[in-house]
Parts: sequence; C-alpha cells; structure tokens
Amino acid sequence: MSVKKHDLVIIGGGVAGYSAGIYAGRDNLDTVLLEKEISGGTTGITDLVDNYPGFPEGIKGPELMERMKKQGEKFGVKIDEFVEVQEIHPNDSKIMLSTNQGDYESSAVIISTGGHPRKLGLESEKRLSGRGVSYCATCDGPFYKGEEIAVIGGGDSAVQEALYLTEFADKVSIVHRRDELRAVSSLAEKAFANDKIEIIWDSVVDEILGDEEVDGLRLKNVKTDETSQIDVKGVFIFIGWIPNTGFVKDLLKLDDQNRIVVNEHMETSVPRIYAAGDVISKKHRQIATAVGEATNAALNASEKIHD
Repeated sequence: MSVKKHDLVIIGGGVAGYSAGIYAGRDNLDTVLLEKEISGGTTGITDLVDNYPGFPEGIKGPELMERMKKQGEKFGVKIDEFVEVQEIHPNDSKIMLSTNQGDYESSAVIISTGGHPRKLGLESEKRLSGRGVSYCATCDGPFYKGEEIAVIGGGDSAVQEALYLTEFADKVSIVHRRDELRAVSSLAEKAFANDKIEIIWDSVVDEILGDEEVDGLRLKNVKTDETSQIDVKGVFIFIGWIPNTGFVKDLLKLDDQNRIVVNEHMETSVPRIYAAGDVISKKHRQIATAVGEATNAALNASEKIHD
C-alpha cells in the first residue's frame, strides 16, 4: 500500500479538526482530516448549541458540524473516515503516521482527537451498556418516551442533556454528588424551573439494577452513607471526559490528566506537531475556544510548512 502524502494531516473530525481544516484549506495547503469514526465529534451528538456566536436562537449540534464539514470541503479538505492513527513518527523533514488504513506522510500534524466519556467503573454499567446505560442523549433519548430516567452528573453537559431528555421522558432525576450544580447558572435555572426534573443531591450510583435491562438505581448518600433506590428505565452518564491521547503518550508531553501540553502557538513538545480542542491541557472547554485554538494551530502550521 502506497504512502498517502499531504502538506498537513489533521487527526480528529470535531469542531477543532474542521476549524483547522477550514483555515488550512484557505491557505492552499493539501490537507487531509482523519476521523476514526463518523465525523462530528461531541458536538455532532449534542442536541442544542446555544452559546456559539452568530446563532441567537441556538443551532442543533449535528447541523453545526455539517456546516463546518461542508465549509472545509469547499476549501479542498479531504476527509478520510474510519481511519485510526496508531503511531506518529517524526523525523527531520517529514512526519509519518501509521494507521489502520495504511501510512500517511505530512509536513505537519494537528491533533484534535477530543475525548471519550468517563465511566462510573461499575460491573453493572458495563453489563447493561446499550441496555439502558447510555452516554449520548441525542442517540438514545427517543427510546424513553413516557418513561422515568436518570442523568448522572451536575456539570454543563449533564444538565443540558437532562433538559433535552425531558422532551421524551416523563421524569428525569439528576443524580449529583455535590449539594449544588456545577453547570452555568443559565442552565441550572432552567433545570430548577422544569417540572419534569428532580435533583437528588449528595449522591452517587452504588449499583445499576436490572438483569437484561436497566430497571433502577441504588444510590448512596456521600454525607450519611445511607442507600436508597429509584426506579428508572434508563441512565445517562455525563461525569466528564477522558482525552484520546493513548497513541501519543510516549511521544508528547502530557499533563497529569493525560491532556496534551501546548504553548501559546498550539505547539506540542515535538516540532511541527500541534494540538487543539478538548485534547489539550486547558481550563475552559467550549466550542468557541476550540475554534480559536484550531485556527491558531492551522495558521502556525501553515507558516511552518511555507517556510
């Protein structure tokens, strides 16, 4: 199989990946974007994005990603789906990438691989995954019309998805280990005002109940150690993300959470390898910040390639 040669390889087809592609394409770089699944990333499975500038009424996540994809393709970005990068091998002048679909060669690389859902770590969670345990509200929410379900977590993602799930379920219980939500106040206020949402404070999931499918949760109060049980048909888990950096853990400098360390130019510890989006070490993880980081990375990579 011949080596596929490009000026720039972008790894990851989410917001950061497409944003980098748009700027690289506009700069006349021969650019390919590699996505190991169907492109769109986390935003592609988000019901409503209401904090991205230019969309005062909000925009559906899949629609936003489709627009970004078309814009990248307009500027000549090639998109290779179902390509998983296994290793990156930089040398003095080029960077080689080994994938499940053959080898690629480029002058620079931008990593925008995002992350995957953090799990509770329960045996019952693994056993009932896809049988009532879900990590994607837009994927599975419609299956629970008229049912009672639970959302685990208290951050922006958990509360946003809980609000979305009220479009289908009769009742949504938010189970949160703290005594106040971590979500921004605008989302929290919507949750408090929604009659379909009940918040169970200071609690964690002790066990997901059910044999062939979910039929309840056993909860443990973190302050009193008391246990209780609620009857639900589905449980949606939003307790954070783990960065997809396993393929570069021995190549790039990572922080204590295994996120890629970059400088103000989005450069990693290896020359001509850049990173952007949720995969990097940073405080705020928003669509707008990912766009800015990816733009920065693409412009700097372009300067390096054109030198």
